[in-house]
Amino acid sequence: MRYAIYFAPPLNDPISRVAANWLGRNAFTDEMVEAPAITGLSSAEIAFHTAAPRRYGFHGTLKAPFRLADDQQEDALLQALKTFALTVQAFEIDNLVIDKIGPFFALVPAVPVPDLADLAARATREFDIFRAPLTDAEIEKRNPENLSPAQLANLQHWGYPYVFDEFRFHMTLTGPIDAAESVRVEQALHTFFDPVLSEPVDVRNIALFVEEEHGAPFRVHSLYPLGPAEQRRIA
Repeated sequence: MRYAIYFAPPLNDPISRVAANWLGRNAFTDEMVEAPAITGLSSAEIAFHTAAPRRYGFHGTLKAPFRLADDQQEDALLQALKTFALTVQAFEIDNLVIDKIGPFFALVPAVPVPDLADLAARATREFDIFRAPLTDAEIEKRNPENLSPAQLANLQHWGYPYVFDEFRFHMTLTGPIDAAESVRVEQALHTFFDPVLSEPVDVRNIALFVEEEHGAPFRVHSLYPLGPAEQRRIA
């Protein structure tokens, strides 16, 4: 089993519903969702382009998937998450936008959000005691030969290349998209997501996702509310 600490809007949040429809799966219920009908992109094409992020569910990574260390138990991880969440003040992302990160499309903050970077950095550090060391196969899966020196050092020390200065918050919407298909896919994403991207996104909780067995879909195990709502700050 693997665990991951993610940000995920609540089940009934409009952006969660739209994302589940786009990806074809709801990570809260583990139910498959019929692909949408969008002018310019068939449902079969959408299903193909969303195959990779569908397995992980709609989320933004705070601490990447990890196996529990031999000396740790799930109950201790759950209690630590509950305690940790209450030390973080809730905040808002002013708005998300569609952007291409390398070969794939994702939702990203329109402007940098220091609160997100701080939350991810704290989660990376404070929950590393729960993480089992990477196996050789897990390291190879990250294609270490393509990483920068800083990213490779992060992978070796923290189990994930994109932490701290290398961190960029994103909520993945597609797998790799060929340049020839990029414009059509981006237009479809705007058609589908733009109606829910005009409002701020509340970051009021962190989520524990689990992968029950190798290759299984990640699902939401539990949500942990952040600090008191009255303390919420606008990022």
